[in-house]
Amino acid sequence: MQITQSFIEQVVEAVKSCKAIMTGAFTVMQKGNASNLVTTADTAVQAQLKALLKAILPSAGFLGEESEEKEALGTRYWVVDPIDGTSDFARGMRLSAISVGLVENEEEIFGVVYCPYTEEVFHAIKGGGAYCNGAPIRVSDRDLRHALIFTAFSVYEKKFAKPCEDVMRALYPAIDDFRRLGTASLELCYLAAGRGELYFELRLFPWDWSAAAVIVREAGGLIGTIDGAHLRHDMPSLVIAANDAENYARLKREVERHIPVLPYTE
Repeated sequence: MQITQSFIEQVVEAVKSCKAIMTGAFTVMQKGNASNLVTTADTAVQAQLKALLKAILPSAGFLGEESEEKEALGTRYWVVDPIDGTSDFARGMRLSAISVGLVENEEEIFGVVYCPYTEEVFHAIKGGGAYCNGAPIRVSDRDLRHALIFTAFSVYEKKFAKPCEDVMRALYPAIDDFRRLGTASLELCYLAAGRGELYFELRLFPWDWSAAAVIVREAGGLIGTIDGAHLRHDMPSLVIAANDAENYARLKREVERHIPVLPYTE
């Protein structure tokens, strides 16, 4: 589909309209385990976005983190994380974001990631460049020795923590430092904006990375997974990203050495 400037502005306006929900009162609940939280703000933001995005693009399906039932998505659908970084959000850390991606024929073609605390809006269209608040962004040119990696240790499934730790132990002597912000979409956008160079997480869901994937690619970076496979929207994925091909290849080699096959199937 052709994505116009008017379309971009409508989606950005819809996303930014949810700031009022995120800055209001909310209650916290647990889903699955003590590390996996959801708040009333998550569900309220998703409901508002679903309605607004449906009005903007009636033909598109909707895949949201807080959807209890799977819907028939079709060939074009939104992938939405209403509040990425819910644990940060629940604790009052100003590191959460709203992530909205558009997928067509299983390819990410448009993405918006909004941090209401900094008022930074990252967006990109496939083939159209990547932007933060309307200004073009680009990955850094730092080499591995000067690289900063964003990562995590599979907090929802701590049984997978060891291989994540093994990758980091192997890489750490060769890089500058690492960061664990707890908000995947924002970390990937920071990579796209040249604030970091590498990204690795063992198990991410499509709403965590779909919007940011377009932004990383259009900023000149690379994002993918292991074994030559494609990132998938129907199950969790191992996600790696980097600012250039050399850093990407080194990261991929190290990840595949310690995690030759995915330790999960769903």
